Amino acid sequence: MKRPEPVALIMILEAVLFASDKPVSVSELNRILPDSSPDEIRGALDSLGDEYREMNRSFVLKQVAGGYEFRTKAEYAPYIVNMLRASPARLSRAAMETLAIVAYKQPIIRQEIEALRGVDVGGILRTLMEKNLIRVVGRRNIPGKPLIYGTTSRFLEVFDLEDIKSLPDLKEIKELESDEDRQDLFRAEERPQREEQRETSGEAEALRGLSAGEAGEEKACGGAEDTPARETRAGEGNETED
Repeated sequence: MKRPEPVALIMILEAVLFASDKPVSVSELNRILPDSSPDEIRGALDSLGDEYREMNRSFVLKQVAGGYEFRTKAEYAPYIVNMLRASPARLSRAAMETLAIVAYKQPIIRQEIEALRGVDVGGILRTLMEKNLIRVVGRRNIPGKPLIYGTTSRFLEVFDLEDIKSLPDLKEIKELESDEDRQDLFRAEERPQREEQRETSGEAEALRGLSAGEAGEEKACGGAEDTPARETRAGEGNETED
């Protein structure tokens, strides 16, 4: 396979990203295009993103969850919802608060979450894992070896985050709450993957839930810390504690 010309490289990347149902990383694109360097691929992606911004299309090329994907602009999300004709299933406030604790305090064990929330969270953790928003990232080396929880790539996609360090602080969340145009449409239900990935207007409502969880953490332990998730895995998916 010969090295593609710059214009051809942009077209190839456009085709690959259009066909993908999830964000595609530069390393994966480099595997598909071994004759193009990572820097060339990034440059072509920047050019492609600029083209769509200049054309003012209904969608944009965004970097999210460690990769690139096309995402529909927030103002067009209601029409996508009408097309899908599905009643959205929202996360409960308790689930949002638990997810907030995991997001801001990860890696974290169940007992620490329950100490912050004051209630049993076993059922909520199972629900969040079923929705692929959190996962088991290991076991803590203490008596009983409890499971350690962290967020998933799916979490980053749903909340339109490039990485876990992109989580907003409390001040940014309060600013989002004041923007009435962005207070609709967060959905964590299962529905066709590609359409859900392209709907981005729900982040404000979800972040309001995150702010509630973060505020609870600050009250309980003096503030939330942004701790990167542990990379080593002892298991994923639906593993739960006894």
